[in-house]
Amino acid sequence: MNKEQVIAYINDNNIQKIKFAFADIDGVLRGKVISKQKFLDGLQGGYGFCDVVFGWDISDAPYDNVAVTGWHSGYPDKQCYIDLSTFRMIPWEDNILFFLADYTRPDRKALDACPRSLLRKIVAECDELGYHAEFAQEFEWFNFLETPQTLQDKGFANMQPLSPGMFGYSIIRPSQNSGFYNDLFNLLTQFNIPIEGLHTETGPGVYEAAITHAETLEAADRAVLFKTAVKEIAARHGITATFMAKWNENLPGCSGHIHQSLWTKDLSQNLFYDAADIHKMSELHKQYLAGQLYCLPHLLPMYAPTINSYKRLVEGAWAPTTITWAIDNRTTALRVINTSEKYTRLETRIPGSDTNPYLAIAAALASGLYGIKNKLTLDVSPTQGNGYADKANGSLHTNLYDAAVAMQQSSVAKNLFGEGFVQHFTQTRLWEHRQYAKSVSDWELKRYFESV
Repeated sequence: MNKEQVIAYINDNNIQKIKFAFADIDGVLRGKVISKQKFLDGLQGGYGFCDVVFGWDISDAPYDNVAVTGWHSGYPDKQCYIDLSTFRMIPWEDNILFFLADYTRPDRKALDACPRSLLRKIVAECDELGYHAEFAQEFEWFNFLETPQTLQDKGFANMQPLSPGMFGYSIIRPSQNSGFYNDLFNLLTQFNIPIEGLHTETGPGVYEAAITHAETLEAADRAVLFKTAVKEIAARHGITATFMAKWNENLPGCSGHIHQSLWTKDLSQNLFYDAADIHKMSELHKQYLAGQLYCLPHLLPMYAPTINSYKRLVEGAWAPTTITWAIDNRTTALRVINTSEKYTRLETRIPGSDTNPYLAIAAALASGLYGIKNKLTLDVSPTQGNGYADKANGSLHTNLYDAAVAMQQSSVAKNLFGEGFVQHFTQTRLWEHRQYAKSVSDWELKRYFESV
């Protein structure tokens, strides 16, 4: 909808309040409900929002080392701008009107810390090169018969999963929780997050959903909204959903794989497909893939942004550990799917479900375009068999600290995203490492409390 259509809709339907939100550096939606008049007044000049949302961590503790805001600046308001193209009604909240916002000004200048603004910049670069990019992210997540209060009371121990046992692709489990299962599929679709598939994964109470692909920014919007929407729908059924990459050392982790392809502007041709090639891959596809392989060590925190991310990226856990690619191989970092021209695409398998979709998708697209711009040669052979054993092209960093330091020092990362973003983002990741380093874990208590 354009501005006039949105205003007409609000007036015709007597809407008196509007909810809007934007994603912080961790991909957490921050927002508020505003009155009709406040909404209308801000359509031109934006809405003042305290910039502490980019100056604190996922637990609202202020960072001590970021330039964008802090005690040194007094945490002033910065203007965010609602994107009217994100118009949605929230079907599980009496059809409340909802919009996404970001910190890109009308003159195209943006706040370095804003993830959606960063992705908009990369999408614009893709458009200037003459390509239309299609993306989709899929998510795995665990569901528990718990509430925020019971989790606190239990100290996040002895949690009751939605269903017991390991039962991937089960037909029985969804029918046993059909109200929740059907609400997920139906309400997400009504919220303009169309779902291609929804099923149980292996693990107690774990689901996986594939979101229908779309233009890049819309795909990222859907992915960001998906996680919050799932949590809100789950809560209505007395369920808590978690998108942690790895919540239990004895169970599989949760992925957030990214699917992508480049097309002509009119969507008439998949530019990743070449019927004459042995792998059905065009030269453009190979350059794009080579770019991702080359940039992976420089951008890993954008795919694996938390301490917990690296608990998933271990051998034999259905997540990659090496800088590898292959045709339809789920042990490599990059998986080429080439079943037909329509469905030929690249799957980036590093991200877990804990990613900020704007940043993970920005990393994938920017690094792929880097390969195209620099005409990189795909000189890494496709892995045959076990990707964990193929270390010829190197391995991924095994912890957030090493990955963040590598990105902070990377000229490649700064070239792709600008020094302002790289410095802000990596400082927040190093902060995250420091918070973890000073904590005392259950593992330490069990191992040392009595014995030492």
